[in-house]
Amino acid sequence: MLSSLGLLATPFAFDSFSPSSNKARTLSSTSNHQLAKQLAVESRRGSRKLLGRYVFPFNSVYGKVSHGSLISAVLVDDSSTMTSSEEDAENIGILGVDSALEPFKDHFLYRVKKYVDQKNLFEKHEGGLEEFAKGYLKFGFNREEGGIVYREWAPAAQEAQVIGDFNGWDGSNHKMEKNQFGVWSIKIPDSGGNPAIPHNSRVKFRFKHGDGVWVDRIPAWIKYATVDSTRFGAPYDAVHWDPPPSERYEFKYPCPPKPKAPRIYEAHVGMSSSEPCINSYREFADDVLPRIWANNYTTVQLMAVMEHSYYASFGYHVTNFFAVSSRSGTPEDLKYLIDKAHSLGLQVLMDVVHSHASNNVTDGLNGFDVGQSSQDSYFHSGESGYHKLWDSRLFNYGNWEVLRFLLSNLRWWLEAFKFDGFRFDGVTSMLYHHHGINMGFTGDYNEYFSEATDVDAVVYLMLANSLIHSILPDATVIAEDVSGMPGLGRPVSEGGTGFDYRLAMAIPDKWIDYLKNKNDEEWSMKDISRSLTNRRQTEKCISYAESHDQAIVGDKTIAFLIMDKEMYSGMSCLTDASPTVERGIALHKMIHFITMALGGEGYLNFMGNEFGHPEWIDFPREGNGWSYEKCRRQWSLVDTEHLRYKFMNAFDRAMNALDDKFSFLSSTKQILSSCSEEDQVVVFERGDLVFVFNFHPKNTYDGYKVGCDLPGKYRVALDSDAWEFGGHGRVGHDVDHFTSPEGIPGVPETNFNNRPNSFIVLSPARTCVAWKCTQVPT
Repeated sequence: MLSSLGLLATPFAFDSFSPSSNKARTLSSTSNHQLAKQLAVESRRGSRKLLGRYVFPFNSVYGKVSHGSLISAVLVDDSSTMTSSEEDAENIGILGVDSALEPFKDHFLYRVKKYVDQKNLFEKHEGGLEEFAKGYLKFGFNREEGGIVYREWAPAAQEAQVIGDFNGWDGSNHKMEKNQFGVWSIKIPDSGGNPAIPHNSRVKFRFKHGDGVWVDRIPAWIKYATVDSTRFGAPYDAVHWDPPPSERYEFKYPCPPKPKAPRIYEAHVGMSSSEPCINSYREFADDVLPRIWANNYTTVQLMAVMEHSYYASFGYHVTNFFAVSSRSGTPEDLKYLIDKAHSLGLQVLMDVVHSHASNNVTDGLNGFDVGQSSQDSYFHSGESGYHKLWDSRLFNYGNWEVLRFLLSNLRWWLEAFKFDGFRFDGVTSMLYHHHGINMGFTGDYNEYFSEATDVDAVVYLMLANSLIHSILPDATVIAEDVSGMPGLGRPVSEGGTGFDYRLAMAIPDKWIDYLKNKNDEEWSMKDISRSLTNRRQTEKCISYAESHDQAIVGDKTIAFLIMDKEMYSGMSCLTDASPTVERGIALHKMIHFITMALGGEGYLNFMGNEFGHPEWIDFPREGNGWSYEKCRRQWSLVDTEHLRYKFMNAFDRAMNALDDKFSFLSSTKQILSSCSEEDQVVVFERGDLVFVFNFHPKNTYDGYKVGCDLPGKYRVALDSDAWEFGGHGRVGHDVDHFTSPEGIPGVPETNFNNRPNSFIVLSPARTCVAWKCTQVPT
């Protein structure tokens, strides 16, 4: 999503650091340091200007359905004491991880105190964070004794009604009542022992705003929304979803354990069909999940799950946050998909969008904004509430009811659908008031901790990660952030934001730059290696060579960039491969493998890229005649035995299997021993494996000396040049390679490339080989 921001990926933000490298950091300017200090001082004083807000007594926001519930709002100055002592509060653990953050201690104190105070307020007035995040049990439509109760937060409404199929869209007999917190409610008694609002019937919230105009809106907490696909541009309808027990999907399989290092398959259900149509959740479960499992992935990341009226938004312009996208089926169908994934041992992550909301009025959350103040809205008012590049609305993360809505949204997807975690989209836009627009992040720490930082958003993310890991300790939570803010991937208990992983977003940009702008002979091994290892060692990254961003219309995937039109005519095994196809398949394997092995602590691949899917993704639109032809996955390409796509797919499967066997992704041992610009060879160790990548377009090196840690006997663990991967079988797999000692043990400067042992290998041009130690001398 952030590729559309005009952001420049920081070259230093993910830099590996050690205490000795702190001097290289640009430290705080006096003005920013003083600002942070002032914020912290005012925070300790309980400044109403900075922290004050209206909060509500425990459960009082729900009020009573009957008229006359009077509970006063309480103005709290947020000067409540922290749960730990003042000394403990000032001991921010993250400062011990990176001492270069010390000048920004006041900033961390301020946001940690704000986080703790917010949790204390939840505890005092709502029963705690986890109870607060059960808003879906009160808001929206819920069964209560003797009827259905509907509640909606709409402070700007002057009058309100609930309308739908059940009352002939006439709300005169179903007027709602408003409490002092702006929450409208009504109880609709059962009729003849049956719910007054039938399951799968349409409903809407009708209200009159300050101009005296009545408008109809989709309820904010609706669980399902549909559209008449036969009518062009038809608005969405809210649907009351409460199936009888016989129609509810019951989960059969437990959530799988959290993998040591996730190997993620990013997928879009709608475009996963081989036919030019929108695929269903059940078809994806039955047809695509087995492919993902067969290729040894551990995790599925689903895009476009939350309802979005504009299909071509890739699911990022969300209109209904609690509703599954009805294009692919019902909530029960999505549950079937997730349960099927769990039966295969696959975790399922959801691409959650809490960074912004669709600008749509008739069918989106924006319809509740009728010009009121930010305090009474889900969004900031004025320019602060609008994203100019995305044409979307921006949440006010300091608002009590916005926090309830978003935190409850996370719990809803975890509890109701058994998701195993989230990939948070657009985190950079959340972290800063400038939203990262036209920013070139350089790694200067002042860029991360200043008046430009949206502390309310940071605190929300801390609360979100705390909630997720409290409900589901084995959850995996990933941040899509291009800025490189330090601490994003450190625990909340240390003063970090709490994500498990961050996406290594600079890596695909590097590959695109090389493929578009450099001849093969110009490829720099040091530059490539630096880009792959340029990350904060104490914060885990998910590496990827390409994702959905590189597959959309106007851009090209790696395979399509390299082979272009020859993918249409030169992929048959019945004829010799052209030099273009030969190069394309070789580099496709090498780029993905070195990205996986050197680029992070987890790996991600977008659906179809594992076999070099040709062409770009082009969603149906007026410009292409509303065609689905290029909004699908041509699985037949990889299934056809005589086409070369099978080679790239087989290598992808083998890469994942290698990590299954040797767990190199989760290993903290990563040693880059050689980056030869002359040879165009990179040699490194990850875990117990030794990797040799020869990017030279022509030179094959016989008798190439490779440094290693363990002495003994080495054999091939994975070889991109093997026949089964479309190679030429030049490296012998049944040959033992014995090591020789190098220099004085324990004295790196006397060793070969600082490694105590070495062995000799054959390294053909444009190949990569992983070597395993099969025998260590006793």
